[in-house]
Amino acid sequence: MKYVRFRDPAGAVRRGEYENGTVHFATESYDLESDEIDVLPPSEPSKIVCIGKNYAKHAAELDSEVPDRPMLFLKPPNTLAAHGDTVTLPAGKDRIDHEAELGVVIGEQCRHVSEADAMDVVAGFTCVNDLSNRDDQRQEQNWIRGKAFDGAAPMGPVLANPDEVPEDAAVRTRVNGELKQDGSRENLIFPIPELIAEITTYLTLEPGDVIATGTPEGVGPLADGDEIEIEVEGVGTLEHSVRIP
Repeated sequence: MKYVRFRDPAGAVRRGEYENGTVHFATESYDLESDEIDVLPPSEPSKIVCIGKNYAKHAAELDSEVPDRPMLFLKPPNTLAAHGDTVTLPAGKDRIDHEAELGVVIGEQCRHVSEADAMDVVAGFTCVNDLSNRDDQRQEQNWIRGKAFDGAAPMGPVLANPDEVPEDAAVRTRVNGELKQDGSRENLIFPIPELIAEITTYLTLEPGDVIATGTPEGVGPLADGDEIEIEVEGVGTLEHSVRIP
């Protein structure tokens, strides 16, 4: 089963079941792409925990070593953007990249979770675009300017049950219809249970928090007006555009 958070025509926030392009809530049905509803991010996270260099080929394209433990950084709630949004990128930058990622949405408050129990705290999977301002990322250690600008984490459009997403699920980016990234979940250096165990060793995850599991090779720069599609096999496709003032 897949679910969509949305704002209905009356302005109420709802959670509906999604099937074949249609969102169902109670006796009402809406087309996902209809102007009748506003599609919202699939959860309201207190934080997004992101994993850097979790694909070997991505580390290589950055001319970096593969980390010996998960490389963690945070995106705050201001970075959220939704399916169908136009994200305004920081002006005056030479390079802001797309990064397709499988997002793990947490279903319950948790701390010190073992790898064996990790999937028990997962509500579902979604698509994430970890938009990255490389100009400033290269100049700072905490990556606030590089990773935490407004709208830097488009997410959605649905929340899929984990059993609907294959162990070798494809993770892809298309920009203006052209395939840019084409990786697989099975190539994660640190798999999801290990990520959850490592993260919860240090901090409490809350219901709705998201883990962005890392991006495959093929990241690249975006231009004003670009249309981006982030696809995770078994989840669906997150679509948004960008503008550069």
